[in-house]
Amino acid sequence: MQDFGIYFALGLQHILDLSGYDHILFVIALCCTYFIKDWRKVIILVTAFTIGHSLTLALSVFNLIRVDTVLIEFLIPVTIVVTAFSNVAKRRRRRTRTDWLTYGYALFFGLIHGLGFSNYLRSLLGKESSITGPLFAFNLGLELGQLVIVFFVLLVSFIATGIFAVTRRDWTFFLSAAVFGIAFVMALERL
Repeated sequence: MQDFGIYFALGLQHILDLSGYDHILFVIALCCTYFIKDWRKVIILVTAFTIGHSLTLALSVFNLIRVDTVLIEFLIPVTIVVTAFSNVAKRRRRRTRTDWLTYGYALFFGLIHGLGFSNYLRSLLGKESSITGPLFAFNLGLELGQLVIVFFVLLVSFIATGIFAVTRRDWTFFLSAAVFGIAFVMALERL
């Protein structure tokens, strides 16, 4: 049970680590078009990302998949750029169709992000006799960390649009454009 706590904390730290802010930027880009009333949709969205992330972590830890780290480190900010750009370019579309498409993107991009941490986690779990429990604990910590970020983004969005009367469109544009700019520079640096 002590190992569970260690790996849970590692997953939480992984997503909330400010020096690895690419995951934070991605979660912000994912949820910045939603507001507090959409919390159920956001939880599904973030969970879709976690499922993708977990799948490639597991495949990597079990040595079923290996991808060049340099490529993944470039693709991670590209996923952020694409997500932020789609927020800015989004026109009025049928909401249910858009939601399922967005969930699919989150799942797919989670696959890429999971590969970014897989080498480090594989080296940690290599010492464990059974890696299923630690992998599960890590992913639960990851999910909780993402929900913390989501809560913060939804709260700040509520304050910006509800108290300071920033329009929903302007707020989404502002957050998405800021995330896009940071991630674009990150992608160029890793090219």
